Amino acid sequence: MDELFGRQMPHSAEAEQAVLGALLIDSQYAAQVISQLRPEEFYLELNRGIYEVICSMFNFAKPIDAVTVLNEMKLQGGFDPQSAQAYLVELMSVTPSPTNVMQYVAIVKDRALLRGIAGVAQEITAAVAEGTGTSEDVLEAAEQKIYALRQGRNIDGLEPVGRILSGVYQNLAELSKNKGGIPGLPTGLGDLDNMIMGLNNSDLIILASRPGMGKTSLGLNIALHVGKKTGKGVAIFSLEMSKQQLAARLLSGEAYVDLKKLHTGLLDRGDWQKLSAATAAISKTRILISDNSTVTVSDIKAQCRRVKDLGLVVIDYLQLMSSAGKGEAENRLQAVSEISRMLKIMAKELNVPVLCLSQLSRASTQRTDKRPVLSDLRESGSLEQDADIVLGLYREDYFNRESTEHNTGELIVLKNRHGNTGTINVQWIPEYTTYMSLDTVHHED
Repeated sequence: MDELFGRQMPHSAEAEQAVLGALLIDSQYAAQVISQLRPEEFYLELNRGIYEVICSMFNFAKPIDAVTVLNEMKLQGGFDPQSAQAYLVELMSVTPSPTNVMQYVAIVKDRALLRGIAGVAQEITAAVAEGTGTSEDVLEAAEQKIYALRQGRNIDGLEPVGRILSGVYQNLAELSKNKGGIPGLPTGLGDLDNMIMGLNNSDLIILASRPGMGKTSLGLNIALHVGKKTGKGVAIFSLEMSKQQLAARLLSGEAYVDLKKLHTGLLDRGDWQKLSAATAAISKTRILISDNSTVTVSDIKAQCRRVKDLGLVVIDYLQLMSSAGKGEAENRLQAVSEISRMLKIMAKELNVPVLCLSQLSRASTQRTDKRPVLSDLRESGSLEQDADIVLGLYREDYFNRESTEHNTGELIVLKNRHGNTGTINVQWIPEYTTYMSLDTVHHED
C-alpha cells in the first residue's frame, strides 16, 4: 500500500518500540496490553514479530522479560540471534517509562486505524471501478468495513486461536467480577434472566405471540429496563406503532398511570407528579426510537452502526418488514427467511442482542392446548433455525374470557442455545401495559 500512495503509511516507530520495551521491563502490563492491541496493528515487521512472540508466551503462561523473549525468538526461528539481542536491549533503553504503556498503545492503535481507513478507501475505489455491484451493495460493504474498523474487529476471515483465547480470558475475568451473575443484559424478569443468561451479544431473540397478547409491551418493558440499568444505547424500530404511541406506553409503565388517562388527558394532580418523575427517569436513558414503517434490515444496520455504545436492538415486528433492497422474494416465506437470516448476521456484526417480535400463525388457535410451539412461528421455519432464543407469550384469559387466571401469563422459552427451556409465570397489568415476573419457574426436560 505504501507504493500506492507514494510514501510510507501512518505509523509511529517510537510508540511501537515503547510498547515492546515496557513489556520487557515490566510484564505485569502484558494482560492489559494484549487485551487491547493486536499484532497486525504494528506497522514495522520486526516489532510485529516480537509482539507475536510475547503474545504466544503470555498464552502459555511463560515468564516475559528480555532473556526469556530472546530465548523464545531463537526457538521459534526467523530472527537473527545477535541482532535480536541488541534490538531488545535498545527497546528497553528507549522506553521512557513502562507505566505509560497504555498511552503508547493508544498511539499505535491510532496509526493502525488510519492505515485501515486508507485500505478501505482503496477497496471502495476498486469496487466502484470494477462496476460489479450496485451503489447499494458498495455502500453496504463500505459501511460494514468502516464499522469493523471502528469496533477494532477483523472481518477478513481466519484468526489464530491464541488471539481468540485472549478475548475469552478477558471475558472470563469480567464474568468473575459479577460473582456468578448473568453474563448478558438484564430483562427485568429475574427468572427469565436465570434461564437464558440474560440478553447476550450476537444473539437473535424471537418473542412471538398472537396479536393483542402484549408482545410489544413486553419488548418495551425489556428495552426500558436495559436502558435504565446499563446506560447503553437501545434502538427501537417500530413498523406498526408511532413514536408517540410507544413513548406513551413507556411513560404509562414507568409512572404506573393508566394508559387510558394518557389518551383522554383526564389526569389528577397525583398523576401529573408521577408522570413528571417518570419523564425525568426515561429521558436519562439512551433509548432511540424509529417508526419508519418501510425500514429494512440494511436500514436498521446502517442506523445502529452510528449509535455509540449500542446495547440492544428491538424490532416490532418481523412480518411487517420488507426484504432488503432487492424487491420482495418470490413468496412471503422466502422473504421472511431472508430477513431472519439477515437479522442473525446483523446481531453478529453489531455484536449486540437483537430482540425481534414476531406473530404466531393461526395454527395455535386451532388446538385444544393453545400454548405456542416452535412450529407456530408464522411464515418461516428459518426463524426457528436462525434464532438463538425463542420466547412464546401466552395468556389463558386471552382465549377464554371465563378463565379464573385473569391477567396471568406464561412466558415460554421454546428454544435456548444457552441452557434449558421452560415456562415462567408473569403478571399482565393491562392498565400500565406492563408484564411483571411472578418468580415461579417450571423447568422442562
